[in-house]
Amino acid sequence: MLTKLSLSQIINLGFAKNGTGHWWLQRVSAVALVPLSYFIIRLFEFCNNAPYQQTVDWISFPINALGLMLWLLTVFYHAALGLQVVIEDYVAEQRIQQFAIWGVNVTFLLLGAAALLAVFRIVSAG
Repeated sequence: MLTKLSLSQIINLGFAKNGTGHWWLQRVSAVALVPLSYFIIRLFEFCNNAPYQQTVDWISFPINALGLMLWLLTVFYHAALGLQVVIEDYVAEQRIQQFAIWGVNVTFLLLGAAALLAVFRIVSAG
């Protein structure tokens, strides 16, 4: 059944709120991940081929630790943005949509904090 919507109701639906900014942030974070992925690829290489202490020493080097932390922040932010788009596109009920977006943001915030804490612990132990 079709219903009449006022302009204020239409503006508050979906991407009409902040679509351009959201789209731009996704692209910027994706481009930022390209050079930052060097650090995660090197970490995987060390994990597969180097002894434990050499891997810890590599992570403990300040540039490498900073690169890993920037990659972690960017990848979790980019993933949260992407899932928000999926939720906005496929969840019709506004309350469920808002709750799901909130849940995704909180989950990625906690995962990002745990990952950063792990890097901090490795740096402080190494």
